[in-house]
Amino acid sequence: MPVSPEPERAPGKSDKKGKKEGGKADKAPTDTMAKKQVHDAAAYIRGLAQMRGRNQQWAEKAVREAVSLSAEEALKLKVIDLVAADVPDLLKRVNGRKLSVLGKDTTLDTEGAALARAEPDWRSRVLAVITDPSIAYILMLVGIYGLFFEFSNPGYVLPGVAGTIALLLALFAFHLLPVSYAGLGLILLGLGFMVAEAFVPAYGSLGIGGAIAFVIGSVMLIDTDSPGYGVPLPLVLGVAAASGLFLVLVVGLALKGRDRPVVSGREEMIGALGEVLEDCERDGWARVHGENWRIRSAQSLRAGERIRVAAIDGLILEVSLEPAANQGE
Repeated sequence: MPVSPEPERAPGKSDKKGKKEGGKADKAPTDTMAKKQVHDAAAYIRGLAQMRGRNQQWAEKAVREAVSLSAEEALKLKVIDLVAADVPDLLKRVNGRKLSVLGKDTTLDTEGAALARAEPDWRSRVLAVITDPSIAYILMLVGIYGLFFEFSNPGYVLPGVAGTIALLLALFAFHLLPVSYAGLGLILLGLGFMVAEAFVPAYGSLGIGGAIAFVIGSVMLIDTDSPGYGVPLPLVLGVAAASGLFLVLVVGLALKGRDRPVVSGREEMIGALGEVLEDCERDGWARVHGENWRIRSAQSLRAGERIRVAAIDGLILEVSLEPAANQGE
């Protein structure tokens, strides 16, 4: 039937009713498409059930209402053909059954059939381990701690290598898992706050806030509604406590290393003790740290006297005489 065009509206004019109708018109295609998909799926499963001699009404109901049955009920309603206890029992029950495969009738001969088990290879087993949410979570933390320890104490090498490998494995696992990046961000923020607590006098506020952010981020890390598929809360709490202790220990070692006096190089020579090798007025030679150095002093020196390095001028040490009380030491 002919459809009259919608009357044109004056430009610049609109009303609430028009907006409301527009909103419904925008939403209608989505609802219509969803209904179309449900109808197509129901028609497909109904035709499949009819071809296999199954319960067509229940098949359509399973699509439209998402109902389910137990094995016994499914057998009673002719949704399935049989129930078997295990694979040998299944082979025994289907022996002699006739099937239509590609338009040809085929009779199953499964009596005495050999069972061949296909075991997963090492790659599949490794992937099954590292894609466990708890294992991936631990690998991520091991990687972060290893790199942090290496950057805090350069030269150990092993923590950096192990941390990099663990972190890459964790990132690969997270690529396969439904990870919440908000949770991952909270974990990193919590670790940063706990590290900053050792450097900033925040009276524990950064450490406590970091621990809270770490726990919340760990709980949110796996974004799924599947029960039991996530990081267990006891593991999160235990790792949070261990993380705090680890960071305090590593940061403490880093601070001690920073405050440790220099034991090599030009700076270490300042204040070092030495022994004059020969009598001299201003310039002479002395032994400092087992090496002979050219020295310069503002007063006369005698062989065997103890001197202390005050400054360095190129390859010449500016020295001063130690007090007489220390000469015999």
